[in-house]
Amino acid sequence: MSAAQTESATVLAPAKINLYFHITGRRADGYHLVDSLVGFTTLGDTLSIRAGEPLDIVSEGPFADRMPPPYKNLVYQAAQLLADTAGVQARAHITITKNLPVAAGIGGGSTDAAAAMKALMTLWGIAEDSVDLQALGLLLGSDVPACLRAHTTYAGGIGEVLDEAPQLPKAGILLVNPGVALVTSSVFQARKGGFNPPDRLTKAPKGAEAFSAMLAERGNDLTDAAIRLCPVIRNVLSALEAAPGCHLAQMTGSGATCFGVFDDLAAAQEAAAAVEQDGWWVAPTELNTETV
Repeated sequence: MSAAQTESATVLAPAKINLYFHITGRRADGYHLVDSLVGFTTLGDTLSIRAGEPLDIVSEGPFADRMPPPYKNLVYQAAQLLADTAGVQARAHITITKNLPVAAGIGGGSTDAAAAMKALMTLWGIAEDSVDLQALGLLLGSDVPACLRAHTTYAGGIGEVLDEAPQLPKAGILLVNPGVALVTSSVFQARKGGFNPPDRLTKAPKGAEAFSAMLAERGNDLTDAAIRLCPVIRNVLSALEAAPGCHLAQMTGSGATCFGVFDDLAAAQEAAAAVEQDGWWVAPTELNTETV
């Protein structure tokens, strides 16, 4: 039995943050094994989807000019893969309002693809138990499974092993990208040194300051490699660290986006003025603390 079909939907594809990021090993096929606490913000791209039209992707918004051609867009690939797997026609006109920078370590393409697949399940009347979205997501990229959850989760394996995470405290987040795109594979290749064991939180953090202290103990194993490829990341981290009210400055994913943790959205908004520089993307937001 299929789900009830609807004709259109507008959905948020939230920015992903690797609140800490450890490289725990490497598989024989070259893929790295990770341990990460993945969070999401209330800021993201917006997808407007109309079913029943030929499959097409249109991009608009501040970062639309950096998007690939429609047929190379991960959202296009996700829609086609879902349709092929479910045995339905891939018919949808999708407009992506691209508010997040591209190749920035915040899962822009992955979160767009995840949001599109979840919406298309309903729009195309696909029963939830007829398709394994997590398995399809992993075929598209290692960040997609976590982005399909779109709430705080631990990610292990190559990103496909997801475990429930503790309730996070309310906190303001300031996202800063220096206007430089970084290719994830290049950052992994540039990394030197051994591996670190998983280091998951032993208790739920109480408040933004205590949470920041826990994250500072863990860090991001790709930071040094990313700075070698993109030295301006060091400037971004320094600017965040010096911002009023910042409890923690850290890089997310493979960069170049960094984030600062603040007590609340108002504190992040106040700090944004102190951090802004020409060519930098500076976006105050807050953690999505929902657990389901």
